[in-house]
Amino acid sequence: MTLTCYSIIGFCQNGELIEDKVIRFWMEQETDTIEFIIVDTLIEDRKPIFLWCQGSLPVPLFCEVENYGNYFFGGGVSNFDYSEIVKKYHLVIISMPKTPVLAKKENLNNSFQYIPNPNEPQRFSDEYIKADYLNNYVNRAQYVLKHLKKQKWVSGEKLIVAGHSQGTKVATKLAVSDTSITHVGLFGANPFGRIDQYVRVARLNAQLGNITWTEADSIINTQYDFYRQVQNKDSIEANPHLKAWKTFSEPLYDDWLSLDIPIYLAYGTEDRTSDLCDIVPLFFIEKGKDNLTLKRYLELEHNFFELDENGRANHEKGHWKEVMEEFIKWIK
Repeated sequence: MTLTCYSIIGFCQNGELIEDKVIRFWMEQETDTIEFIIVDTLIEDRKPIFLWCQGSLPVPLFCEVENYGNYFFGGGVSNFDYSEIVKKYHLVIISMPKTPVLAKKENLNNSFQYIPNPNEPQRFSDEYIKADYLNNYVNRAQYVLKHLKKQKWVSGEKLIVAGHSQGTKVATKLAVSDTSITHVGLFGANPFGRIDQYVRVARLNAQLGNITWTEADSIINTQYDFYRQVQNKDSIEANPHLKAWKTFSEPLYDDWLSLDIPIYLAYGTEDRTSDLCDIVPLFFIEKGKDNLTLKRYLELEHNFFELDENGRANHEKGHWKEVMEEFIKWIK
């Protein structure tokens, strides 16, 4: 593939093929290098962009797995049949900030999260923690989309942006800021941000008798105290990880209501994160808007797995494939 470089804050395309699955690209900035992949082995056909916004935590797009090699996580796309997306779209996934596209097993903890020091499996890099906030994800994606739109092999017929969990917040802000986006897909979203779900879980556990109301009251008040800390500028300066809590706890439903493009909202009924998606249609009805499609997946959890008899995700019974197939059909 030919080498194309754009000046200063540059976009460099050198066709680095990884594991005969994806092509890696990068954009050099003064303080950051934005790495992203297109899921293909050769870019020839002119197709629209399908940007997938992954969930939280510094999981590399490829992880070295013992006795396997480099496993393609792809920000979650490995859970569904992405080959169907690739037939019609350039499937784009941006690497998490300050996180390599491919990581060796010694730099991965048991959850396949990138760690710089193998002796500290729960400690992320300071660079990642400082970069882990909503506006940064949005800005990085805006840079990528801006330069991809200039490529001859990109069609402007459609521009799909979809995300899961934390990625729904990035996808939402992108859709609000970029009028060339034509469809937005939101999977496992929390319309009210992030922290509220812990309040709701405490209430539910008390109602179900799993904990006492005294315990629930203590948990809820602790969440209030934590949110006060999250909103305090001095606290964020002293503890940079709080910036993620502040920015990702912003409610999304007003942004959704501001959009006139088609919105697809999908979630599992066993997902406490997404409980409040059930009331979102009421807001759209009130405003006389009909651009929301809501898809409720019965008895599935946050990642669209069934639950076992103990209420835990059964990873042998996943439904991401069907979930994404329905979304692709909806785009048509």
